[in-house]
Amino acid sequence: MTERLPQALADQTAAAVARPVLLALFDFGGGAVRVWSGVGTLSWDSQAWTGVGTLGEVSAVEETVEVRATGAAFRLSGVPPDLLTEVIGTPIQGRTARLWLGFMTEGWMLIADPVAIFAGRMDTVEILDGAETAVITLRAENRLRDLERPRIRRYTTEDQVAEYAGDLGFQYVPDLQEAEIAWGVPA
Repeated sequence: MTERLPQALADQTAAAVARPVLLALFDFGGGAVRVWSGVGTLSWDSQAWTGVGTLGEVSAVEETVEVRATGAAFRLSGVPPDLLTEVIGTPIQGRTARLWLGFMTEGWMLIADPVAIFAGRMDTVEILDGAETAVITLRAENRLRDLERPRIRRYTTEDQVAEYAGDLGFQYVPDLQEAEIAWGVPA
């Protein structure tokens, strides 16, 4: 997901002191969860983002010049057991996961809008349950992963009606298998 950094953010990468932050959005069935890599609450995009500090971790986000699906893993540690029931009871596969990179000023305010560095769909969740807290690892895949999924379609009435209810255009296909068609010859 190549995107040019706005000049204000590009300048921060060359600054003597850089304060990078990550913002992540997970669209669970019960509502979106917004977290960021700092401490406290951050306001961006008219939303409140909850700080996870050192309890959060994101795998390396890979970008290639090839047309290839890449993924990302998000880990949150220190999760109390009562919040696990929400994660366990919510189907996540195919739901949206996004990640942004931003920079902060010395006064801990965002410099310009963060830039998107990953957008994909949640795939699996792994939970390591401890005595008092748990570790949740959520894996997300790039939408290009859909290119690797086989598309099995048949030219049958049943397959056509399943996709387009009421369309009976394929009901005549079996009759055409043995039909003789005189092309360009008077009947």
